[in-house]
Amino acid sequence: MSTAPLPLDATTPVLVTGGGGFLGRAIVEQLRARGVSVTNFARSAYPDLEAAGVPTFRGDLGDADAVRAACAGRAAVFHVAAKAGVWGRRADFQLTNCEGTRNVIEACRAGGVRRLVYTSTPSVVFAGQDLCGVDESVPYPKRYHAAYPETKAIAERHVLAANGSDLATVSLRPHLIWGPGDPHFVPRLTARARLGRLRIVGNGQNRVDTIYVDDAAEAHVHAAERLAPGSPVAGRCYFLSPGTPVALWEMVNHLLAAADVPPVTRAVPAQLAYAAGAVLEVIYRVLPLQGEPLMTRFLARELATSHWFDGSAARRDLDWKPRISLEEGLRRLRARLGSGHDGAA
Repeated sequence: MSTAPLPLDATTPVLVTGGGGFLGRAIVEQLRARGVSVTNFARSAYPDLEAAGVPTFRGDLGDADAVRAACAGRAAVFHVAAKAGVWGRRADFQLTNCEGTRNVIEACRAGGVRRLVYTSTPSVVFAGQDLCGVDESVPYPKRYHAAYPETKAIAERHVLAANGSDLATVSLRPHLIWGPGDPHFVPRLTARARLGRLRIVGNGQNRVDTIYVDDAAEAHVHAAERLAPGSPVAGRCYFLSPGTPVALWEMVNHLLAAADVPPVTRAVPAQLAYAAGAVLEVIYRVLPLQGEPLMTRFLARELATSHWFDGSAARRDLDWKPRISLEEGLRRLRARLGSGHDGAA
């Protein structure tokens, strides 16, 4: 059942947390193209956004007063900001992802916000085994291998539980967002590949969902336009799946090729990578060392298993479908990397 859209326009001022980040910036750009008045909430300044007419509220998600001030009077909030990563102190993930999300929810209620779109991740249902074509009925696992998916799952539950007559909420789960301007995924891949530290984990046949950044952003906007108290999308979570899973390591090599980096061909057994991750985690905790281990248990499982999803609910309820083909996305990425304007170049 489709929901009649409630268009976002100049009469619906919105806030995007993390609007200067990869996905957040794409959402900001799509909202601006609709004439929406957009404000960013972030810890850092973004002079380019300011110059484009997107002011930034400076603050931390853990600061309830700062979040409340930023949300006041907004018609909708896109909560995109999060602490991501395969390693780090659980307390840091807890503060940003759990406490920060609770602060956003309470700020929405206090500020009269009626729509809250939350950016989640399919990792909230990842227990370390293959996930092939599962839909939103798949349960949260009892145990997680990293603080990131665990705290994102807690935050998602808070968001969905907050749905009600005064505040409509929805949670979106995009997987492996990629495209021009990516400051994390592609740069890390290319850096490791250039240093000879990238290996196929497992047999290399595992398939995954990926999503081009503009398609993920459009799904967020569509969700907001169909979100209202009592609407079919309110209180629900959605996998954002293009419906065309690809072999993970084939995709990795496509991305490396876009950066003119040779493909990864050497492999390590999945169990060896998992064991190495467990050992490195102990070493990093005991010494302790700065940065992230080259491998962790969570990362080993992610790299060796299939995880692709049934995205039919999002296509039906959000009236959304991906527009950018793999070939077109890679062409755009290659052009951006070749221009020297991307962190992965």
